[in-house]
Amino acid sequence: MNNQYLDQARKKITDPRMLCLTASKRASQLAHGARPMVKTRDENLVDVALLEIAEGKLDFQFVSADDFADEAAEIAARAALQKGNEQA
Repeated sequence: MNNQYLDQARKKITDPRMLCLTASKRASQLAHGARPMVKTRDENLVDVALLEIAEGKLDFQFVSADDFADEAAEIAARAALQKGNEQA
């Protein structure tokens, strides 16, 4: 892990738990094919995520249970629509 990226990211997300969760979630997204939002030669996905946070391109937000339920319903509706379009 690049300590310079970590120090810079700590300035953006001061809570260590939230920083860890945000960086690990983003690293997982990158591992599953998401495109990086920064240019870097680093191959370590956690370092890429930390750099994205440090540059202000990635942040976190708290979501209420109601907002989460609404978003989940919207995602399910889009998936059903897409599945229907693929079968046609």
